Amino acid sequence: MEITLLDEHRPKALSVLRIVAALLFLEHGTQKLLGFPDGGGDIVSLASLSGVAGLLELVGGVLLVLGFKTRIVAFILSGEMAFAYWMAHAPRSFFPVLNGGDAAILFCFVFLYLVFSGPGPWSLDRLREK
Repeated sequence: MEITLLDEHRPKALSVLRIVAALLFLEHGTQKLLGFPDGGGDIVSLASLSGVAGLLELVGGVLLVLGFKTRIVAFILSGEMAFAYWMAHAPRSFFPVLNGGDAAILFCFVFLYLVFSGPGPWSLDRLREK
């Protein structure tokens, strides 16, 4: 079977997906814990549920950007997003577009995909394998 140009770059595209998703996710953690970028809300206490979520988003986001311990971190973050969806979004409405949970669903399944796919070639995990 002939390998196309796109197939040759599939592993790199996986790394790009992981890095971009992690950077977007990381931003949620910095907003909760550091107030950046300014979203108008208060910085949350680490002792609160939002504080724990912010810590997971901050630390987990950094680890995913680096591609370090990708599968286990992605598993934890996927679970966090499923929990966040059912606790914070689903009670508002059945429809994700109305309850504001579409990002939580998307993060959940992108991270779940990373559990099975791994980090891609541009990662500390791959460097450690060599």
